[in-house]
Amino acid sequence: MEINIENTTFIIVTYKSEKIIYNCLNSLPENSIKIIIENSQNLNLKKELESKYKNLTVLLNENSGFGTSNNLGIKKCNTQFAYILNPDVTFKKDTFDNLSKSCLNISEFAIISPMHSNKNYPNYKVKNKYDVLNTNILEVDDIDGFSMLLNKNSFQEDNYFDENFFLYLENNDLCLRVKKKNQKIYIITNSYIDHKGGASSDPDLSSKIEYLKNWHWMWSKFYYHHKHDSYIYALFKIFKNLISAFLKSILYSILGNKKKKAFYKARLSGCINGLLMKKSWYRID
Repeated sequence: MEINIENTTFIIVTYKSEKIIYNCLNSLPENSIKIIIENSQNLNLKKELESKYKNLTVLLNENSGFGTSNNLGIKKCNTQFAYILNPDVTFKKDTFDNLSKSCLNISEFAIISPMHSNKNYPNYKVKNKYDVLNTNILEVDDIDGFSMLLNKNSFQEDNYFDENFFLYLENNDLCLRVKKKNQKIYIITNSYIDHKGGASSDPDLSSKIEYLKNWHWMWSKFYYHHKHDSYIYALFKIFKNLISAFLKSILYSILGNKKKKAFYKARLSGCINGLLMKKSWYRID
């Protein structure tokens, strides 16, 4: 399958990511097509990026979450391949070339990605044993959401990311649905990306973002298992988290540690809202 910069669009969701987005964009092929979904509605950033980079469109959007924002970018994408990237990901000089060359040996796939350069933190999971297609091509069951190249021909228009997720596990949900349809997911092992992790937004918002992450990790964990398994199994999966969050929120309230108390209250709220089948409503300004 032929992948090149003419038939690929890079889609990057940003939220107050001014300090890191330039490194990401500077690492991509210069003439590549790029769409940024800017969820903090920063008009000045839009003007600056569109004037600085070729073939770049910035769409200002409300903070609607990773999955919903990526779906917007995919719908605006006019190429066969949509490459989902986090703003804290950077390419090596030969990343895209090595990816493209390896894909010539693949007849069909739904999702593909280069390999995380830090092998201690792989960006994929292999749960089943697959035939070896090529020394540089590894079939996997799951790919992390910070780097996912989607073959749009393998998806229906409304079957990309589940927009009920706001943060966490939307990529796992997508990969699981792909594998259930017996479609292919690959990692290219001679193509590398760097990922800072946890650096997609302004560090000045770190406390607020930590609360957000704690809330949505619990909510998403319950929703994911309820969707793919059952309510009882989802309850089983978060029961320890529920009890731990309840006890620790009380403990840190007694100890007067407001920060940790807030983190565990956020976890507890995420669990309870999941159990009550409420939407993932928690947001920050």
